[in-house]
Amino acid sequence: MKYIESLREGERISEIYLCKFKQTALTKAGKPYENVILQDKTGTLDAKIWDVGSIGIDEFDALDYVQVNGDVTSFQGALQLNIKRVRVAQEGEFDPTEYLPISDKDIPQMYAELLDFVRSIKNPYLRQLAGSFFEDEEFAKRFQFHSAAKSVHHGFVGGLLEHTLSVTKICDFYAGNYPIIHRDLLICAGMFHDIGKLEEISRFPQNDYTDEGQLLGHIIIGTEMISEHIRAIPDFPVQLANELKHCILSHHGELEFGSPKKPALVEAMALSFADNVDAKMQTMKEALAAVPQGNTEWQGFNRFLGTNIRKTAE
Repeated sequence: MKYIESLREGERISEIYLCKFKQTALTKAGKPYENVILQDKTGTLDAKIWDVGSIGIDEFDALDYVQVNGDVTSFQGALQLNIKRVRVAQEGEFDPTEYLPISDKDIPQMYAELLDFVRSIKNPYLRQLAGSFFEDEEFAKRFQFHSAAKSVHHGFVGGLLEHTLSVTKICDFYAGNYPIIHRDLLICAGMFHDIGKLEEISRFPQNDYTDEGQLLGHIIIGTEMISEHIRAIPDFPVQLANELKHCILSHHGELEFGSPKKPALVEAMALSFADNVDAKMQTMKEALAAVPQGNTEWQGFNRFLGTNIRKTAE
């Protein structure tokens, strides 16, 4: 298989890719053509079908795996595929895992580490609450497969787990370094902070915002999920429940970043810092991943980080 990241201008290819997006448009002359985005685990590729309806151009839809024949060209500095022939690939012709971006870390090992944090919680109510999610087999399957974002950071299979574990580890460090912090509360909040993304973002291969995600967002969804489980635990302390939910509601730190509340507890503040640190570090990692070793040229303004970035000189 020829991965998208290895394609070069001037190549003629015949490969199977996942059709991530498909839309009919019109040229300036009024002639219809198809805008297509193809995907494999190494990235995406813009593609065009200029001769819609011609022989060899079969019907297909977004999220189909398609066999494409075409020429790799360049448009405005980016590679583009001019599709000459296309058909829907048949089951057995492709391995779906080759088409989904996936964490470079060991997913089962990461989940085992997260379960260690669950078992480390001493407060019986928080321990039962965490177990009601993370020790459930169906939940565990979903959580390990899900992404943490459509794009920006951790937008890959295992991304939600990788981000959650990293944030929880940072929270554990904060708790050990600052005795003022209620460790059980912060650890639990770290594990739960993005749980609403299970409903905000659809499963792969779609990995797009759901209707519920667009209307409510993962902060509200996650708080509702936690509230539902809390109600099933007899005598769960009201104050503890409110403190945990406050941490989730305020974990983006600022109102303008989507949090309905600003952090009012030291644990909520620590969680917002941990989430921000991991998101920013992963964004930087992903932004610099394609920069060749030893290249210390400035890469231009990154709108998510709000600054011009480059690799460190070695």
